[in-house]
Amino acid sequence: MKATDKTDTICFTVKGQVVIPQWLRKLFDIENGTRALVYKEDDHIVLKPLTAQHYKRLRGSLKGTKAMDVFMAERKRERDL
Repeated sequence: MKATDKTDTICFTVKGQVVIPQWLRKLFDIENGTRALVYKEDDHIVLKPLTAQHYKRLRGSLKGTKAMDVFMAERKRERDL
């Protein structure tokens, strides 16, 4: 983290809930109902918002991987059951 990065301190509730500071919600376009991935990375808890911007960045990322062929074959197998 750069020394110029803005930081905040948050508290966990008894249920493990946290409030994301407003400046971060605005920065990442987080609105009511926005979903997020949560995962462990080394000794960190990472929250990754799944916003429209996130999905736009994924566009074309599976090109050339045959992912659609695998998906369609799986769908056909399910229909045949």
